[in-house]
Amino acid sequence: MTRTVLESASKTVTIGFDEPFCVIGERINPTGRKKLAAELEAGDFSTVERDALEQVACGAMVLDVNAGVVYNTNPDPNITEPPLMRRMIDLVQQLVDVPLCIDSSVPGALQAGLEAVSGRPLVNSVTGEEDRLELVLPLIKKFNVPVVAISNDDTGISEDPDIRFDVARKIVERAADFGIPACDIVVDPLVMPVGAMATAGRQVFALVRRLRDELGVNTTCGASNISFGLPHRHGVNAAFLPMAIGAGMTSAIMNPVRLVEMESIRAANLLMNHDPNGGEWIRFSRVLEAVAQGASFAEAGKAAMATGISGGRRGGRRSRS
Repeated sequence: MTRTVLESASKTVTIGFDEPFCVIGERINPTGRKKLAAELEAGDFSTVERDALEQVACGAMVLDVNAGVVYNTNPDPNITEPPLMRRMIDLVQQLVDVPLCIDSSVPGALQAGLEAVSGRPLVNSVTGEEDRLELVLPLIKKFNVPVVAISNDDTGISEDPDIRFDVARKIVERAADFGIPACDIVVDPLVMPVGAMATAGRQVFALVRRLRDELGVNTTCGASNISFGLPHRHGVNAAFLPMAIGAGMTSAIMNPVRLVEMESIRAANLLMNHDPNGGEWIRFSRVLEAVAQGASFAEAGKAAMATGISGGRRGGRRSRS
């Protein structure tokens, strides 16, 4: 079975078809967050600190770190983003022990993050665009790390799932040319909004099955894309995630500070027999009970971490999530 191994200085997380679903926390990202972007430009990292601690307390197994701030004082991300990425990686690593996902469209920022990070992070991302393949894949090989492969190329994002599959296959094949194994490619098949395309859910479920069965790769997605533009988005997300897991999806970049969505993932792990003896579900029930009594999800999650809510078997140098 395909296993994608991520590591921090003290913890190992394995993404795989027979592993618990991997939750990659998305909050450390200034895109669409004007307040956070302004704070980062001013050298204020208080929100980053809070988001890092809260997401791990709520069950994130990996944290995505994105430094994509367009500075008012200098709009060139090739200059501003690499040092900011390095500083954010250093800070987050001091606060939490989970592996990181280095997220940038700027190759210099990816390299800065790879130089600063401890362990074996996930890189987000490479696409099927020729210039992107030539820039990113050598970094992946040099640092021996896994990468998210997004299924679009020089022609853009296709609504045809067969074309998106072909782009994913192209990336896997090109990666192999660099000596990068398929287990280190985590494909994002690009989830379309169901509000704009009624077949979006069925498309992605079929596509994930093909990626698992024909290419043998792990998969991820931006989970909230499915509900974009709809009311009560968390209800849609909470239905989508277990269905995607059932189809073979093995991770998602998402907001773990969402009770209904995290509950659906824990239940799916139980039903897929990725939660032996239901231990994680039982521990998660304590969070639900605490929330029902008035605690915030973050507070309840922090309390439950003492009993293993974040997953993992203790012992030895590394613990598995």
